[in-house]
Amino acid sequence: MMPRPRHAEIAGAGFAGLTSAIALSQRGWTVRVHEKSNELREFGAGLVLWENGLSALRAIGAYDDVMEGSMTPPYYQTIVDNHTVSKEAFGFPWRVMTRPHLYRSLLAAAKRSGVEFAVGSEVIGASPAGVLRLASGTVLQADLVVGADGVRSRVRDSLDFEQRRQSSHDGIVRLLIPRLKDKLGDGEWDNVVDFWNFHPRFLRILYVPCNERELYIAFTAPRDDAEGSRVPIDLDVWSESFPRLRPLIEVAATLPGRYDVYETTVVKSWTDGKVALVGDAAHAMTPSLAQGANSAMFNALALAEDVDTASSVEDALPQWEKRVRPATDRYQAHSAHLTEKRALSHGDYATLLQKAKL
Repeated sequence: MMPRPRHAEIAGAGFAGLTSAIALSQRGWTVRVHEKSNELREFGAGLVLWENGLSALRAIGAYDDVMEGSMTPPYYQTIVDNHTVSKEAFGFPWRVMTRPHLYRSLLAAAKRSGVEFAVGSEVIGASPAGVLRLASGTVLQADLVVGADGVRSRVRDSLDFEQRRQSSHDGIVRLLIPRLKDKLGDGEWDNVVDFWNFHPRFLRILYVPCNERELYIAFTAPRDDAEGSRVPIDLDVWSESFPRLRPLIEVAATLPGRYDVYETTVVKSWTDGKVALVGDAAHAMTPSLAQGANSAMFNALALAEDVDTASSVEDALPQWEKRVRPATDRYQAHSAHLTEKRALSHGDYATLLQKAKL
């Protein structure tokens, strides 16, 4: 008699949940992913992928889809108070894209791999014995439970994982808008451009072209700046500091959005029995190193690799955490430091990345 395949129940259909689901399914596991929303979709704006994220995509067969419809800008340019302080061509792989594009690519790979989805399925908790509990009252047993349910993880909090949460003095509004290159005048508008203004007030705009049509634009302001943190964004306030970008700001000011304070969440342990935390549930971090999604996908892939080759899930999970956690902790701590000091305004982003040992 053939042994039954091992089974995983995954809370959360974000980047971490989908990556772990694909990687486990490709290794012969049966996998069910629970999503509280009634549809599978990504609501975010844009992101940068580095080598660890790109390697995870290669491993699960989503790389080619992601490359089509994304781009690698020629330079990363930093401008402070209207003066360019650095313009860098990175000597290592990187890619920018919209979050919906990455999500669609992962979702297609998950469906090809035979992953089962349960939408409108709200997870309220788990147990170390491999039990997942739903708001409907359903109790599900698994060989592995993955908590990929975000920074407010119900899986994590139901098991009382010890955690420390820290908020920054700044926050961000992230939007997707049309490129509008023809309205911006002279400039290298295929670059990522990081605009910082410190006078007369601190405001920052991150300009990230994701493809020929779409632009990821992020507005950073202190949380105690009522005008700078207002949503929809204040056209006059932002245009006064960044007049070159007024055509973009005019579009952004018409859109709804959300102001998010930068947060870091350090969880003492990511595992308990047959339960593992991945992504923001385990290591939410500020975006200064753009490592949130990258670390989430890389660690989710490593989780599947480690549990699949082990005879005991309970024994494999601590070893998985021991393997991937040092790099993740380093990214998280360094990113928080850069955010708190607003150090990206100094330029030379490649050196900052190297210091974090990306």
